Amino acid sequence: MHTRMRISKMSIITETTRLVIREFTREDAQAVYDFNAPEAVNRYTGDVGCCNSLEDALSIIENIWLTEYAQFGFGRWAVVLKETGKVIGFCGFKHEPRLMGVDIGYRFHPDYWGQGIATEANLACFAYARTNMALVEVFGEVVTENIDSIKVIKKLGMEFVKQYQQDGYNIAQYKVLL
Repeated sequence: MHTRMRISKMSIITETTRLVIREFTREDAQAVYDFNAPEAVNRYTGDVGCCNSLEDALSIIENIWLTEYAQFGFGRWAVVLKETGKVIGFCGFKHEPRLMGVDIGYRFHPDYWGQGIATEANLACFAYARTNMALVEVFGEVVTENIDSIKVIKKLGMEFVKQYQQDGYNIAQYKVLL
């Protein structure tokens, strides 16, 4: 039997039929560790070894996401399954000085891959941004070997901009106008 988690209305960004997208809290450290733990999750992110403990997960929440919420009013957001109240990954925006713009990103535990969740969550983020944020364009970058992530990027309506190499990876850059 699953119990539904109580979510503060203040922290909810948006919802879909299956998902609640909300700000992360310090109480999400275990979930952040859990969805980052499988090796396959970070294979193409450049984040291998960044979340090896609950302390690392808490540091990511406090020093990256909560800081970005305070500084920019947005960041990566928790994706919660409505049915169970479980945080299964993240989606959302990141101010990216290297791009001189905003990047969309997503990461989910492998148990939730192949179910359309990444597409559903990020389309909801785009809808939210069109109504509530002053964004004109959003970038998405993906390692070219990450075929499944490229499929998501294309389902989001993002168009190819360029390909380049960084840290030994071939990276494809996409963008969408909001």
